Amino acid sequence: MNDHSHGYERIAGRFIRARDTWIGSAVVRAWSQEFARGAEVLELGCGHGVISQVLMDAGLTLSAIDASPSLLAAFRLRFPGVETECAAAEESDFFGRTFDGVVSVGMLFLLEEEAQRTVLQKAAQALRPGGRLLFTAPREVCEWTDILAREQSRSLGAAAYEKLLRDGGLEVSSGVTDEGENHYFFATKPTA
Repeated sequence: MNDHSHGYERIAGRFIRARDTWIGSAVVRAWSQEFARGAEVLELGCGHGVISQVLMDAGLTLSAIDASPSLLAAFRLRFPGVETECAAAEESDFFGRTFDGVVSVGMLFLLEEEAQRTVLQKAAQALRPGGRLLFTAPREVCEWTDILAREQSRSLGAAAYEKLLRDGGLEVSSGVTDEGENHYFFATKPTA
């Protein structure tokens, strides 16, 4: 059976204990504050809800997807009213609708290259005009073994990601790096 959680179902308890709540929170908080209260945001790879808490605190209406049943169960305990789906992001239909924002922190680079391309294309299509995308991945092209799940991770690199976003009709803006040295890519769907 194929593990769509890329090893995170196997180590869900350890991940919950190890995940720093402060890494990335300031970047996502700043991104969140540019939305109107109640804006609808889709989180891909929500895990047990560390980044979700920042989105909820900003007053956003959250929908969330994760491929790990155990992590999603922990998420549902924290946020019982949030719409969720247990699925691989590349296989989900994103609830069959569009959103004001799509965010994915710490997930995209766990996927094979083709799955990453699929997720970014689907995210671009799921954005409403003026909608915004945020995701994390290293700027350089590289491969490494995930420190917790011990599975292969890969970055397609900034040039490939930015081309994918532009090909998807998005405008790319400069990204930032957080205190944990994670790089954040930002893109917006034009309004006209």
